[in-house]
Amino acid sequence: MDPIIILQAGVASGTVLLFATIGELFAERSGVLNLGVEGMMLVGAMSAFSVAVSTGNPWVGLLVAMLAAGLFSQIHAFITITLQADQVVSGLSLTFLGTGVSLVLGEGLSKAGTISLMPAFSIPLLSQIPLLGPVFFTNQSVLVYIGYLLTPLAWYYINHTRPGMHLRAIGEYPAAADALGINIYRLRYFYVFVGGVMAGLAGATISLAIAPGWFSEMTTAGQGWIAVGLVIFAQWDPIRAAFGSYTFGALRRLILDIQGPTMLLGMRNPFYYNPYWGFFLQMLPYAFTIIVLVIGSREAIRKRLGSPAALGTPYIRGERGL
Repeated sequence: MDPIIILQAGVASGTVLLFATIGELFAERSGVLNLGVEGMMLVGAMSAFSVAVSTGNPWVGLLVAMLAAGLFSQIHAFITITLQADQVVSGLSLTFLGTGVSLVLGEGLSKAGTISLMPAFSIPLLSQIPLLGPVFFTNQSVLVYIGYLLTPLAWYYINHTRPGMHLRAIGEYPAAADALGINIYRLRYFYVFVGGVMAGLAGATISLAIAPGWFSEMTTAGQGWIAVGLVIFAQWDPIRAAFGSYTFGALRRLILDIQGPTMLLGMRNPFYYNPYWGFFLQMLPYAFTIIVLVIGSREAIRKRLGSPAALGTPYIRGERGL
């Protein structure tokens, strides 16, 4: 196992988690919990691949995927912001709906054949940096480089701009923000849309760059749920989100590489091979996600982690408190 190859592939697959995590981070910072990330990613992956097959242009597929997932997210926004329904139930329903829609509309796409993919290239000079160059700047997709730029921009936007201050205000104390004339409902709709756009970008990154193709619900393989857990793990901070995303990406690639030698060893000596070993390894990232979500569900712990105070709470104008 070459550690450079593992880390390089981890950065590539971690970019998928990065896009989805930052999108969910923006939605949650506004006070809206959206557990429909997996469904929106599937809609994005299916839309991107379908349009790329039809037009032969992956860039058009990317844009359509972002728009489709963004519009899809507005179902959740309407139910939770306007109708003030339970955000957990609505988010889970969005995942089920997104899975069903993508399977129906993506019927037959698995046999579509090869398409033009997002370009991959190395960056001169930066790719020559020892250790870091081969991992981060050698033969990576253009979407990976976009991820490098997106992380500091998201951090700066949230912490050092006026719109970012409004975002933090509507997630922490919307009543005070409303008193200052900030439109809580409009901004929450907007940031849920941003979360959907980013989830669509994450899905398109899979089907057009990282693992090209459409493989039904296995295309995303539960990465939307990992992204939800990473938001808590990152304490709602884009820089920590990037670290967690790339780490999870490398871990998932390492698991695949470990399974190969284990299976070869089992072929030579069945005593050393347990057929359930591979399933156990694949389960580890998702088990960690469940643990993070369970821990993060406790209000006292969420406050210590820096969770937005109004997260998951519908805002009703005129009520006291949040």
